[in-house]
Amino acid sequence: MVTMKQKAVHSSPEILGGTPVFVGTRVPVQTLIDYLQAGDSIDDFLKDFPTVTREQVIEALEMAKAQLLSAQV
Repeated sequence: MVTMKQKAVHSSPEILGGTPVFVGTRVPVQTLIDYLQAGDSIDDFLKDFPTVTREQVIEALEMAKAQLLSAQV
């Protein structure tokens, strides 16, 4: 289980050529974004990708939120 203090997402050149993935998986974060963009729920995503935890999804969304809120627009 990934806690909020652990990193939920990482990238490494050895895993999918450096594409950001959920830690401990080969599931790209882009896949979560695609699901949400299509109107699917987090539960739909988790059902289809059982190696990803809800905590990882929430942490990834929190990371994205922090990036967006700190950006100068």
